[in-house]
Amino acid sequence: MQITVNGTATEVQSQTLADALNELGYGNARVATAVNESFVPATARDAPLSPGDRIEIVAPRQGG
Repeated sequence: MQITVNGTATEVQSQTLADALNELGYGNARVATAVNESFVPATARDAPLSPGDRIEIVAPRQGG
């Protein structure tokens, strides 16, 4: 299915956000997610994705 991840068109086989995160290499990383500009908490990532969905993934960074 064709989706957009952080502004880049991406093809995934996954049907849920949780599975897409695994497919994209995020595994169990602590990240914040949004689908179509709506925040998705980790507990709700099993909701189905649809072709054309826009996903934002933000990972915390350290530095100073």
